[in-house]
Amino acid sequence: MMPAYALPLFAAVAAAVVLATGVLLGWLRRRQILDRPNERSSHTRPTPRGGGLAVMAVVLPAWAVATGWTLAGDALPEATALAFAAVLAVLSWLDDLLTLPALPRFLVQGVAVTAVLLVLPREALVFQGVLPLPLDRLLAGLCWLWFVNLYNFMDGIDGITGVQTASLGGGLVLLAAAGLAPAALGMPGLVVTAAALGFLFWNWHPARLFMGDVGSVPLGFLLGFLLIVLAGSGHLAAALILPLYYVVDASVTLIRRLLRGEKPWQAHRSHFYQRAVRAGLSHARVSGAVAVVNAGLIGCALAAAAGAPWAGLAAAAVLVAGFCALLARRARAAGVLR
Repeated sequence: MMPAYALPLFAAVAAAVVLATGVLLGWLRRRQILDRPNERSSHTRPTPRGGGLAVMAVVLPAWAVATGWTLAGDALPEATALAFAAVLAVLSWLDDLLTLPALPRFLVQGVAVTAVLLVLPREALVFQGVLPLPLDRLLAGLCWLWFVNLYNFMDGIDGITGVQTASLGGGLVLLAAAGLAPAALGMPGLVVTAAALGFLFWNWHPARLFMGDVGSVPLGFLLGFLLIVLAGSGHLAAALILPLYYVVDASVTLIRRLLRGEKPWQAHRSHFYQRAVRAGLSHARVSGAVAVVNAGLIGCALAAAAGAPWAGLAAAAVLVAGFCALLARRARAAGVLR
């Protein structure tokens, strides 16, 4: 069960993000901190960038207060994750302003992931004891690092990151509320869900501002942390299912671009959802479709955590494969091949 203050907290976080983002929007406009459209953009007019500043300014303290610095009985991993999320937010804001080189950003992300994994309880084996502890942590770290970056890569149309964040947070809330995952995952999930919905007030199509790296990178880091905790509690299947659309779209797109000899860190419009927008679907329609698919993935994750991990994984794989195939078919019909 969720605590009695869960609903008031949800409303307070959502309202705080709406208000803080509105104030920030005016400042970004005055300072001319804009994302200007180019041939690789999915928008057509200069739009303020950096809305994640408001999101993180609310999420970090609300998360700490709501959970009392405890997660799975151990405050150190959560405190470490929140501290490094703040570091990543600052670094990513500088990147939004100055376009920093990729290597130092990647190194700081690696340090953040490593620091949290080092303080996780030894018994929290992400891969369910199939691997010895050092290999378990190494593979978990690589997966987490990829998740942080794909979360940033996938922030390419109006509303999609808000939808994905609300879906992941909501899935964690439902798993915890149903007693199928550690109860302490519920409040962080609730905080990020409320913040994402508050941000969508400003970011739904046509977006009045974009989140920027300052939001997508630390959010990817924090959500990756929650998924690591979920997997370490014995629910690897559910942890794989909840973000499956984002992971598949980003990973398949990366592989396709590498095979074409493209540089993976360069901006592009090759993701399945981006190709669908280029084929004529609206940002709102595609982001709404992602929300529907994510609702199905939450159902699959609940089934997996309830005792049917392979069935849940199989159903989730079919759902995501079918959705990506539909997006690709729409793109091909419109002549958008890459």
